[in-house]
Amino acid sequence: MKKTLLAAAAASALLMASTGAFAESVKLQLKWVTQAQFAGYYVAQAKGYYKDAGLDVTIMPGGPDINPEQVLAGGGADVVVDWMPSALATREKGSPVVNIAQPFKRSGMMLTCRKDSGVATPADFKGKTLGVWFYGNEYPFLSWMSQLGLKTDGGADGVTVLKQGFNVDPLLQKQAACISTMTYNEYYQLIEAGMKAEDLNVFKYEDNGVATLEDGLYVLEGKLADPAFVTTMAKFVKASMKGWDDARANPADAVKAVLDNDASGAQTEAHQTTMIGEINKLTEGSDGTLDVAAAQRTVDTLMKGGSDPVITKAPVGAWSDVVTKAAAAM
Repeated sequence: MKKTLLAAAAASALLMASTGAFAESVKLQLKWVTQAQFAGYYVAQAKGYYKDAGLDVTIMPGGPDINPEQVLAGGGADVVVDWMPSALATREKGSPVVNIAQPFKRSGMMLTCRKDSGVATPADFKGKTLGVWFYGNEYPFLSWMSQLGLKTDGGADGVTVLKQGFNVDPLLQKQAACISTMTYNEYYQLIEAGMKAEDLNVFKYEDNGVATLEDGLYVLEGKLADPAFVTTMAKFVKASMKGWDDARANPADAVKAVLDNDASGAQTEAHQTTMIGEINKLTEGSDGTLDVAAAQRTVDTLMKGGSDPVITKAPVGAWSDVVTKAAAAM
Protein backbone atom coordinates (compact mmCIF):
# COMPACT_ATOMS: atom_id res chain seq x y z
CA MET A 1 0.00 0.00 0.00
CA LYS A 2 2.80 2.39 0.92
CA LYS A 3 4.55 1.79 -2.42
CA THR A 4 1.26 2.35 -4.22
CA LEU A 5 0.74 5.67 -2.47
CA LEU A 6 4.29 6.78 -3.21
CA ALA A 7 3.91 5.84 -6.85
CA ALA A 8 0.63 7.71 -7.04
CA ALA A 9 2.22 10.76 -5.44
CA ALA A 10 5.12 10.66 -7.88
CA ALA A 11 2.77 10.34 -10.83
CA SER A 12 0.70 13.23 -9.50
CA ALA A 13 3.81 15.39 -9.11
CA LEU A 14 4.89 14.56 -12.65
CA LEU A 15 1.45 15.46 -13.97
CA MET A 16 1.44 18.77 -12.07
CA ALA A 17 4.87 19.64 -13.40
CA SER A 18 3.87 18.83 -16.96
CA THR A 19 0.77 21.02 -16.70
CA GLY A 20 2.68 23.98 -15.34
CA ALA A 21 1.49 23.69 -11.72
CA PHE A 22 5.08 24.13 -10.54
CA ALA A 23 5.89 26.90 -13.00
CA GLU A 24 7.92 29.77 -11.61
CA SER A 25 5.92 32.98 -11.56
CA VAL A 26 7.37 36.06 -13.27
CA LYS A 27 5.68 39.45 -13.50
CA LEU A 28 6.88 41.66 -16.35
CA GLN A 29 5.97 45.35 -16.37
CA LEU A 30 6.09 46.93 -19.82
CA LYS A 31 7.10 50.53 -20.44
CA TRP A 32 4.03 51.31 -22.53
CA VAL A 33 0.72 49.94 -23.76
CA THR A 34 0.35 46.65 -25.63
CA GLN A 35 1.93 47.12 -29.06
CA ALA A 36 4.58 45.58 -31.31
CA GLN A 37 7.30 47.36 -29.34
CA PHE A 38 6.92 44.41 -26.95
CA ALA A 39 6.13 41.73 -29.50
CA GLY A 40 8.92 39.37 -28.44
CA TYR A 41 7.37 38.89 -25.00
CA TYR A 42 3.90 38.30 -26.39
CA VAL A 43 5.27 35.82 -28.92
CA ALA A 44 7.17 33.95 -26.22
CA GLN A 45 3.94 33.67 -24.28
CA ALA A 46 1.74 32.78 -27.27
CA LYS A 47 4.07 30.12 -28.65
CA GLY A 48 4.75 28.48 -25.29
CA TYR A 49 8.40 29.46 -24.94
CA TYR A 50 7.85 30.63 -21.36
CA LYS A 51 5.84 27.52 -20.51
CA ASP A 52 8.55 25.30 -22.00
CA ALA A 53 11.04 27.03 -19.72
CA GLY A 54 8.89 26.28 -16.68
CA LEU A 55 7.71 29.86 -16.31
CA ASP A 56 4.29 31.38 -15.70
CA VAL A 57 4.76 34.92 -17.03
CA THR A 58 2.27 37.72 -16.48
CA ILE A 59 2.79 40.58 -18.93
CA MET A 60 1.47 43.87 -17.54
CA PRO A 61 0.93 46.73 -20.02
CA GLY A 62 2.19 50.18 -19.16
CA GLY A 63 0.63 53.56 -19.78
CA PRO A 64 1.02 57.29 -19.18
CA ASP A 65 0.45 56.93 -15.44
CA ILE A 66 2.67 53.90 -14.91
CA ASN A 67 6.33 54.29 -13.97
CA PRO A 68 8.07 50.90 -14.38
CA GLU A 69 10.69 51.62 -11.70
CA GLN A 70 8.02 52.57 -9.19
CA VAL A 71 6.18 49.32 -9.90
CA LEU A 72 9.46 47.43 -9.48
CA ALA A 73 10.36 49.19 -6.22
CA GLY A 74 6.89 48.55 -4.85
CA GLY A 75 7.12 44.82 -5.50
CA GLY A 76 4.51 44.84 -8.25
CA ALA A 77 6.87 43.35 -10.82
CA ASP A 78 9.94 41.12 -10.91
CA VAL A 79 11.39 42.67 -14.05
CA VAL A 80 10.54 45.76 -16.09
CA VAL A 81 11.18 47.17 -19.55
CA ASP A 82 12.64 50.67 -19.53
CA TRP A 83 15.09 52.95 -21.30
CA MET A 84 18.58 53.23 -19.85
CA PRO A 85 18.49 57.06 -19.45
CA SER A 86 15.43 56.77 -17.21
CA ALA A 87 16.91 53.84 -15.30
CA LEU A 88 20.23 55.61 -14.70
CA ALA A 89 18.51 58.80 -13.57
CA THR A 90 16.36 56.74 -11.22
CA ARG A 91 19.39 54.88 -9.90
CA GLU A 92 21.23 58.11 -9.15
CA LYS A 93 18.21 59.19 -7.12
CA GLY A 94 18.55 56.11 -4.93
CA SER A 95 16.54 53.32 -6.52
CA PRO A 96 18.88 50.32 -7.11
CA VAL A 97 17.72 49.26 -10.58
CA VAL A 98 20.08 47.14 -12.65
CA ASN A 99 20.11 46.25 -16.34
CA ILE A 100 20.22 42.45 -16.75
CA ALA A 101 19.64 42.21 -20.52
CA GLN A 102 19.36 44.44 -23.58
CA PRO A 103 17.04 43.14 -26.33
CA PHE A 104 17.17 46.47 -28.25
CA LYS A 105 20.56 47.14 -29.85
CA ARG A 106 19.57 50.43 -31.50
CA SER A 107 17.58 53.54 -30.68
CA GLY A 108 14.37 54.48 -32.45
CA MET A 109 13.96 57.93 -30.93
CA MET A 110 13.69 61.01 -33.15
CA LEU A 111 12.58 64.60 -33.32
CA THR A 112 10.30 65.04 -36.31
CA CYS A 113 9.82 68.59 -37.58
CA ARG A 114 7.62 70.36 -40.08
CA LYS A 115 9.71 71.77 -42.92
CA ASP A 116 7.43 74.80 -43.01
CA SER A 117 8.49 75.60 -39.43
CA GLY A 118 11.95 76.55 -40.67
CA VAL A 119 13.81 73.71 -38.94
CA ALA A 120 16.32 72.27 -41.40
CA THR A 121 19.16 71.44 -38.98
CA PRO A 122 19.49 71.10 -35.19
CA ALA A 123 20.85 74.65 -35.14
CA ASP A 124 17.36 75.78 -36.12
CA PHE A 125 15.83 74.41 -32.88
CA LYS A 126 16.75 77.70 -31.20
CA GLY A 127 13.71 79.82 -30.54
CA LYS A 128 11.31 77.04 -31.48
CA THR A 129 8.69 75.07 -29.54
CA LEU A 130 9.54 71.40 -29.28
CA GLY A 131 7.23 68.63 -28.12
CA VAL A 132 8.78 66.41 -25.46
CA TRP A 133 7.60 63.27 -23.68
CA PHE A 134 8.10 63.19 -19.94
CA TYR A 135 7.69 60.39 -17.34
CA GLY A 136 11.35 59.43 -17.78
CA ASN A 137 11.42 59.84 -21.57
CA GLU A 138 12.68 63.40 -21.41
CA TYR A 139 16.26 62.58 -20.41
CA PRO A 140 17.74 62.00 -23.89
CA PHE A 141 16.12 65.24 -25.07
CA LEU A 142 17.46 67.25 -22.14
CA SER A 143 20.92 65.85 -22.73
CA TRP A 144 20.78 66.77 -26.42
CA MET A 145 19.64 70.32 -25.75
CA SER A 146 22.31 70.73 -23.11
CA GLN A 147 24.98 69.59 -25.56
CA LEU A 148 23.64 72.10 -28.11
CA GLY A 149 23.86 74.82 -25.47
CA LEU A 150 20.12 75.45 -25.60
CA LYS A 151 18.22 76.17 -22.42
CA THR A 152 14.79 74.60 -22.14
CA ASP A 153 12.98 77.40 -20.36
CA GLY A 154 11.98 79.32 -23.46
CA GLY A 155 13.28 82.52 -24.97
CA ALA A 156 14.91 83.38 -28.25
CA ASP A 157 18.22 81.75 -27.28
CA GLY A 158 16.68 78.52 -26.04
CA VAL A 159 13.74 76.28 -26.80
CA THR A 160 10.25 76.22 -25.43
CA VAL A 161 9.29 72.75 -24.24
CA LEU A 162 5.76 71.62 -24.90
CA LYS A 163 4.86 68.73 -22.63
CA GLN A 164 3.74 66.36 -25.31
CA GLY A 165 0.97 63.86 -24.84
CA PHE A 166 1.43 60.45 -26.37
CA ASN A 167 0.06 61.54 -29.73
CA VAL A 168 1.13 63.63 -32.72
CA ASP A 169 -1.46 66.41 -32.44
CA PRO A 170 1.01 69.23 -31.66
CA LEU A 171 2.68 68.83 -35.07
CA LEU A 172 -0.55 68.32 -36.98
CA GLN A 173 -2.04 71.42 -35.35
CA LYS A 174 1.18 73.47 -35.69
CA GLN A 175 1.49 73.91 -31.94
CA ALA A 176 5.14 72.87 -32.15
CA ALA A 177 7.84 72.99 -34.78
CA CYS A 178 9.02 69.50 -33.83
CA ILE A 179 7.72 66.65 -31.72
CA SER A 180 9.10 63.47 -30.22
CA THR A 181 8.54 60.41 -32.36
CA MET A 182 9.75 56.83 -32.59
CA THR A 183 10.83 55.29 -35.87
CA TYR A 184 8.27 52.55 -35.31
CA ASN A 185 5.24 54.46 -34.08
CA GLU A 186 4.52 58.19 -34.05
CA TYR A 187 6.32 58.92 -37.32
CA TYR A 188 3.89 56.61 -39.09
CA GLN A 189 0.98 58.13 -37.20
CA LEU A 190 1.88 61.40 -38.91
CA ILE A 191 1.95 59.69 -42.29
CA GLU A 192 -1.36 57.94 -41.58
CA ALA A 193 -2.83 61.34 -40.60
CA GLY A 194 -2.06 62.70 -44.06
CA MET A 195 1.38 64.28 -43.77
CA LYS A 196 3.93 63.41 -46.43
CA ALA A 197 7.53 62.38 -45.84
CA GLU A 198 8.72 65.27 -48.02
CA ASP A 199 6.98 67.72 -45.66
CA LEU A 200 9.02 66.50 -42.68
CA ASN A 201 12.59 66.73 -41.45
CA VAL A 202 13.63 63.90 -39.18
CA PHE A 203 16.51 64.02 -36.69
CA LYS A 204 17.43 60.68 -35.18
CA TYR A 205 19.05 60.89 -31.78
CA GLU A 206 21.65 58.29 -32.74
CA ASP A 207 22.69 60.31 -35.79
CA ASN A 208 23.23 63.41 -33.67
CA GLY A 209 25.60 62.09 -31.02
CA VAL A 210 22.89 61.36 -28.48
CA ALA A 211 23.08 57.57 -28.59
CA THR A 212 21.23 56.09 -25.61
CA LEU A 213 19.95 52.56 -25.08
CA GLU A 214 16.23 51.84 -25.02
CA ASP A 215 14.02 48.91 -23.98
CA GLY A 216 16.30 46.99 -21.65
CA LEU A 217 15.27 44.61 -18.87
CA TYR A 218 15.76 45.81 -15.30
CA VAL A 219 15.49 44.27 -11.84
CA LEU A 220 16.30 45.38 -8.30
CA GLU A 221 19.99 44.96 -7.53
CA GLY A 222 19.45 43.05 -4.29
CA LYS A 223 17.53 40.32 -6.08
CA LEU A 224 20.66 39.26 -7.97
CA ALA A 225 22.16 37.95 -4.72
CA ASP A 226 19.62 35.11 -4.86
CA PRO A 227 20.84 32.29 -7.17
CA ALA A 228 17.28 31.04 -7.64
CA PHE A 229 16.16 34.46 -8.87
CA VAL A 230 19.11 34.64 -11.26
CA THR A 231 18.17 31.23 -12.67
CA THR A 232 14.55 32.29 -13.12
CA MET A 233 15.59 35.48 -14.88
CA ALA A 234 18.01 33.53 -17.09
CA LYS A 235 15.14 31.29 -18.19
CA PHE A 236 13.00 34.36 -18.77
CA VAL A 237 15.64 36.16 -20.85
CA LYS A 238 16.43 33.09 -22.93
CA ALA A 239 12.74 32.46 -23.69
CA SER A 240 12.13 36.15 -24.37
CA MET A 241 14.98 36.33 -26.88
CA LYS A 242 13.56 33.23 -28.57
CA GLY A 243 10.34 35.25 -28.83
CA TRP A 244 12.20 38.16 -30.41
CA ASP A 245 13.93 35.84 -32.89
CA ASP A 246 10.53 34.42 -33.79
CA ALA A 247 9.07 37.91 -34.21
CA ARG A 248 11.70 38.70 -36.83
CA ALA A 249 11.18 35.38 -38.61
CA ASN A 250 7.38 35.48 -38.46
CA PRO A 251 6.22 39.11 -38.22
CA ALA A 252 2.60 38.27 -39.04
CA ASP A 253 2.47 35.88 -36.08
CA ALA A 254 3.98 38.60 -33.91
CA VAL A 255 1.28 41.06 -34.94
CA LYS A 256 -1.40 38.49 -34.13
CA ALA A 257 0.11 37.87 -30.69
CA VAL A 258 0.07 41.61 -29.98
CA LEU A 259 -3.51 42.11 -31.18
CA ASP A 260 -4.70 39.07 -29.21
CA ASN A 261 -3.40 40.77 -26.04
CA ASP A 262 -4.66 44.28 -26.81
CA ALA A 263 -7.52 44.52 -24.33
CA SER A 264 -8.18 48.13 -25.35
CA GLY A 265 -8.86 47.22 -28.95
CA ALA A 266 -7.07 50.44 -29.93
CA GLN A 267 -4.40 48.87 -32.12
CA THR A 268 -4.88 48.10 -35.79
CA GLU A 269 -3.34 45.31 -37.81
CA ALA A 270 -1.99 47.77 -40.39
CA HIS A 271 -0.20 49.96 -37.86
CA GLN A 272 1.18 47.02 -35.88
CA THR A 273 2.46 45.43 -39.09
CA THR A 274 4.37 48.63 -39.87
CA MET A 275 5.59 48.81 -36.30
CA ILE A 276 6.95 45.28 -36.12
CA GLY A 277 8.91 45.89 -39.32
CA GLU A 278 10.68 48.83 -37.69
CA ILE A 279 11.04 47.19 -34.28
CA ASN A 280 12.73 44.18 -35.84
CA LYS A 281 15.45 46.50 -37.15
CA LEU A 282 16.20 47.58 -33.58
CA THR A 283 16.43 44.06 -32.11
CA GLU A 284 18.25 42.41 -35.03
CA GLY A 285 21.50 40.79 -33.95
CA SER A 286 20.74 40.91 -30.24
CA ASP A 287 20.91 37.84 -28.02
CA GLY A 288 20.05 39.93 -24.98
CA THR A 289 23.66 40.56 -23.95
CA LEU A 290 24.33 44.18 -23.08
CA ASP A 291 26.96 45.91 -25.20
CA VAL A 292 28.98 47.56 -22.44
CA ALA A 293 30.46 50.06 -24.87
CA ALA A 294 26.94 51.15 -25.86
CA ALA A 295 26.02 51.43 -22.19
CA GLN A 296 29.08 53.58 -21.58
CA ARG A 297 28.13 55.81 -24.52
CA THR A 298 24.74 56.25 -22.87
CA VAL A 299 26.42 57.25 -19.63
CA ASP A 300 28.79 59.64 -21.42
CA THR A 301 25.87 61.22 -23.29
CA LEU A 302 23.87 61.75 -20.12
CA MET A 303 26.83 63.27 -18.27
CA LYS A 304 27.47 65.87 -20.97
CA GLY A 305 25.88 69.25 -20.82
CA GLY A 306 27.91 71.50 -18.58
CA SER A 307 26.14 72.55 -15.38
CA ASP A 308 22.94 70.62 -15.98
CA PRO A 309 23.69 66.99 -16.96
CA VAL A 310 21.04 64.28 -16.63
CA ILE A 311 23.31 62.30 -14.30
CA THR A 312 26.15 63.85 -12.35
CA LYS A 313 28.46 60.86 -11.83
CA ALA A 314 29.35 57.62 -13.51
CA PRO A 315 27.13 54.86 -12.13
CA VAL A 316 28.61 51.85 -10.39
CA GLY A 317 26.85 48.50 -10.69
CA ALA A 318 24.15 49.79 -13.03
CA TRP A 319 24.34 46.69 -15.22
CA SER A 320 25.17 43.03 -14.67
CA ASP A 321 25.86 40.13 -17.04
CA VAL A 322 25.16 37.41 -14.47
CA VAL A 323 21.75 36.65 -15.98
CA THR A 324 22.77 36.63 -19.65
CA LYS A 325 25.79 34.45 -18.86
CA ALA A 326 23.52 32.00 -17.06
CA ALA A 327 21.08 32.10 -20.00
CA ALA A 328 23.89 31.37 -22.48
CA ALA A 329 24.93 28.35 -20.42
CA MET A 330 21.43 26.81 -20.50
